Amino acid sequence: MEITNVSEYEAAAKEKLPKMVFDYYASGADDQWTLKENREAFSRILFRPRILIDVSRIDLTTTVLGHKISMPIMLAPSAMHKMAHPEGENATARAASAAGTIMTISTFSTSSFEEVSSTGPGTRFFQLYVLKDRNVVAQLVRRAERANFKALVLTADTPVLGHREADVKNRFVLPSSLIFKNFEGLDLGKMEKTNDSGIASYFANQIDRSLSWKDVKWLQTITSLPILVKGVLTQEDARLAIQNGAAGIIVSNHGARQLDYVPATITALEEVVKAVEGRVPVFLDSGIRRGTDVFKALALGASGVFVGRPVVFSLAVDGEAGVRKMLQMLRDEFELSMALSGCTSLKQITRSHVITPSDMNRATSRL
Repeated sequence: MEITNVSEYEAAAKEKLPKMVFDYYASGADDQWTLKENREAFSRILFRPRILIDVSRIDLTTTVLGHKISMPIMLAPSAMHKMAHPEGENATARAASAAGTIMTISTFSTSSFEEVSSTGPGTRFFQLYVLKDRNVVAQLVRRAERANFKALVLTADTPVLGHREADVKNRFVLPSSLIFKNFEGLDLGKMEKTNDSGIASYFANQIDRSLSWKDVKWLQTITSLPILVKGVLTQEDARLAIQNGAAGIIVSNHGARQLDYVPATITALEEVVKAVEGRVPVFLDSGIRRGTDVFKALALGASGVFVGRPVVFSLAVDGEAGVRKMLQMLRDEFELSMALSGCTSLKQITRSHVITPSDMNRATSRL
């Protein structure tokens, strides 16, 4: 099958991966309402394109925390890439570098910081889950710094793991041939097969449920790396993130894998952007499958987007080449969206280029 859009990688990956692995990557929490809504909410946002504008030259470049990248499309953290492909995060890192964009490595990666760094140049962030053992957290942060990672992405929406029924039914456990490479040599136990989800049980044993805003301050005492707070969905938490020193915010619902029936991230985005008032950059993840999605996110105030599931699905289908092709597809579609909307640079993408359901409701109420 010739793959002509990003969503087709999911179906192709389903054919290649063991059911337990595919379901782990693909599923959401509980009824999976938010999983569907993450996509459907984009479909309710319409374009207001402008015409007769010279779009012979289009500039997609941008800067994130001082790092110039080729496009506002980055790689979100996702765990255990070697379940998708033997080269795992190393292949993903090479693809991100080739695309001139940022990769975010997960705490629960199956390649280590050092291995990813050894793949060659590239801008990389470290997604951090705060563990109960803070000495281990400090060790992980120091290793990320030494491996030339450029920022911490603090996952703030996961004091406990969401209820993912597919993992319970499959009795999910990390394949015996793999380990969490960043934990190698540390006394953090291993994931055992249980009567429900092995990863949920392991996570409960390792992750610190007491994580709070004070820990953002604590992280600033052990590292000079900028900290992005990931998992913000409300104006209240956006303001608290800034008050506690966040260098940026990622509007995220964890790919609909945590609390079901929260809004799609594209729905929550404007509320957060308005609260931030330009003081720090706001990014978005969850649900990005088209270049048009990227345009809509930027029009509603995002500085860039992070892509999650398409990375592991394209990695499963064709390794590094798959991830490269997936990113190129998104880039090409995004550039086309810009051209057909009359925008030649990212700063020209404005709120006036889209119509949201709230816009339509306001227009109707005035009739």
